[in-house]
Amino acid sequence: MDIEIIFKIAAIGLLAAVVCTILKQAGREEIATFVSLAAVVLCLVMVLSMISDLFNSIRSLFALY
Repeated sequence: MDIEIIFKIAAIGLLAAVVCTILKQAGREEIATFVSLAAVVLCLVMVLSMISDLFNSIRSLFALY
């Protein structure tokens, strides 16, 4: 596992937190909710691609085609 994927997820979280805080201070709670939801979905897609790669490597390791 690359360490850079952890840094990418952390950067997305920090950026989303800053943007959500700014939007909430500006009175845009709905948009802040969408930004946080988009960040969660983006991180989930990144993690799901890693899990898919894991299952593919396990399948090739045990020759389960």
